Amino acid sequence: MKVSLFVTCIGDRFYAEASADAVRLLRSLDVEVDFPMGQTCCGQPAWNSGHLPEARRMAEHTLAVLKDAEYVVLPSGSCAAMLRCTYPHLLGRRELSDRSYELAQFIVDILGVHELGRGLEGRRLAYHHGCHALRELGVREQPEQLLRSGGAELVPWEMDQECCGFGGLFSVKTPEVSTAMADRKLDTLPAAETIVSADGGCLLQLESRARYRGLNLEFRSLASTLWEARRGSP
Repeated sequence: MKVSLFVTCIGDRFYAEASADAVRLLRSLDVEVDFPMGQTCCGQPAWNSGHLPEARRMAEHTLAVLKDAEYVVLPSGSCAAMLRCTYPHLLGRRELSDRSYELAQFIVDILGVHELGRGLEGRRLAYHHGCHALRELGVREQPEQLLRSGGAELVPWEMDQECCGFGGLFSVKTPEVSTAMADRKLDTLPAAETIVSADGGCLLQLESRARYRGLNLEFRSLASTLWEARRGSP
């Protein structure tokens, strides 16, 4: 099976190691992974701003760059939702959308892998469900299943499915509301050592507020955490 990794803008700029961990993880599952060098932004910021011609040009470019991919895998629920859910409306066709998946969704639903290894034994994790992965892609059980099967204890978090307040442009246009939403999530966080999420934007949002407030928390991408589970297996 062959996969093209769509690394995303935030992954490229802020979570390069997580993107590399996604490649390591997929290759350990006997998936052939390539990285088309022509890839750029998926167009979501332009789409959210109402700049439809610009968003459409980016989508057409992405479609051309990934036209030969058997599957496209993204370590981001937000950008995966853009390809799967928004591109059909933007482009009027589904030729790329039906081949594009968020990482945990691809591992569980396409590869049929439900356990990666036991490298997370003894870890207490809280999982944040990003809005796009949860509400647009319907990805909920897959990441939790993989984390638990890796030996992690997922602590109950009453607000694990509530928005972190990032929302891309939302955090820029309404920073006071955005900050309050992040603080509300952190105020309800149970005793956990690490917060994990599939979305880099959510991690940036929550980690910045945690640092500002002096909270001693670790923030890790889902890709890196799943690779930790995998590489720790016999």
